[in-house]
Amino acid sequence: MGGFGSVWHWLIVLVIVLVIFGTKKLRNMGSDLGGAVKNFKDAVKEEEKTPKLETADEGKTIEGEVKEKSHS
Repeated sequence: MGGFGSVWHWLIVLVIVLVIFGTKKLRNMGSDLGGAVKNFKDAVKEEEKTPKLETADEGKTIEGEVKEKSHS
């Protein structure tokens, strides 16, 4: 006793959620969540398609010596 493994517990929770929010609001929340997931997947696919720009100095080390430090 004390666990939420029983089917009856989940049915009671479902009924309470339906009474509080109503089916229309739950349907709207579900479609909003689905749209957000779809947009996220599309953005990830679009990011994978775009080629990454390589800079000219990538992987190179520039050596130098600081002669004077100036404060701006």
